[in-house]
Amino acid sequence: MLVELSVVEQRYRIVLAVVVDRLPVTAVAAQYGISRQTVHSWLARYHTGGLGGLVDRRSKPTSCPHQMAAAVEVRLVDLRREHPRWGPTRLRFELSKASPEAPPGRSSIYRALVRNGLIEPVVRRRRRVEYRRWERTRPMELWQMDVVGFRLANGLLLSMLSGIDDHSRFCVCAAVMARADSRSVCAGFNAALQRHGIPDQILTDNGKVFTGRYAAFPTTPLFDRICRERGIRHLLAAPHSPTTCGKVERFHRTLRSELLHGNGLTTLEAAQQAIDAYVHHYNTERPHQALGMLTPAERFRYDEASRAAEPAAEAELASVPDEPTIDDPFRITRKVHPHGTVGVASVQYNVGRRFAGREVTVVAEGDVIRFYLGDALLRTHPRGAPGQRYVGGDAKKEVIWRSRPSRAAVS
Repeated sequence: MLVELSVVEQRYRIVLAVVVDRLPVTAVAAQYGISRQTVHSWLARYHTGGLGGLVDRRSKPTSCPHQMAAAVEVRLVDLRREHPRWGPTRLRFELSKASPEAPPGRSSIYRALVRNGLIEPVVRRRRRVEYRRWERTRPMELWQMDVVGFRLANGLLLSMLSGIDDHSRFCVCAAVMARADSRSVCAGFNAALQRHGIPDQILTDNGKVFTGRYAAFPTTPLFDRICRERGIRHLLAAPHSPTTCGKVERFHRTLRSELLHGNGLTTLEAAQQAIDAYVHHYNTERPHQALGMLTPAERFRYDEASRAAEPAAEAELASVPDEPTIDDPFRITRKVHPHGTVGVASVQYNVGRRFAGREVTVVAEGDVIRFYLGDALLRTHPRGAPGQRYVGGDAKKEVIWRSRPSRAAVS
């Protein structure tokens, strides 16, 4: 006669076989077709809870020491509703400032936001191990600059020259203008130089206010002339490659979403005041995720040598005229163009193609300008007039810094 035993009764018989009959655990496990570990588990449960310990129970633990506290989750949900643009990293940073206790992890915050219906779950690609963020090693080494347009609440279209320090993401320029012409852009550029000093390099796109590389006729924009007179190396992004100036483009997106979207501004003056206030908040108060939640101002710090050079840089800006005169001697460093020319004060001088890419020292004294490679004298030329284009070569083989020939040269 077959008798159906419950699960608890079967486990109880196995326990009695070991406890009462003194059978080996291995023999009992083989007899009932289970593992030795299972027999030991039931013995431990029987000794702890008696017969009730053999009842089926959930595998979920009764406690979770690292579970997010209810008060923390409530605070997290409130922060997210107050600031819908904040992600898990920013929310974790704000929670750490509000409480001395260690904040929950980023993944825990993400799951809490999904659980409360504040964000939609997404499948994110894992970042490649070889990925490295490209940035310069110190402040004032490179500025990224660009011109962006935006509309006010009344439909008025304005432009803004913006500049970001590549190392610190510090906003060095945010000049609003009615029209992005060369004079207005260079006025904002000069103001940024007077305020923060002279960077080593500047990276821009190929806009006509920045470069004459793609102009139909030979031209040197005022922006490029200012860079050459200040000793700034002007770098240009590849055509149709906005990611090259990605940091300043990302600043535009942040500015649009946090300030310009849905704003009630109607005049240029009001827009400039609002943007100035936001730039101060962006530089000194708003933590930047790419900087390890530091503010750009905390990372935008000169070393001692740069701080000592600030008065000299300001004196240089004040002393450099728009057009250098012949009687003023100066010494600067220039890089030889692939065509073998060096540009000084809007005048091109020929030093030879064999020196292309080399750094030369330019010394001008009176009516003579000399070019040195180290201590060796390369060329001596009469100093060209501001309106003259080329010195030291055949006029029929005049070389202008541009990527394509002009219409006159083609004809």
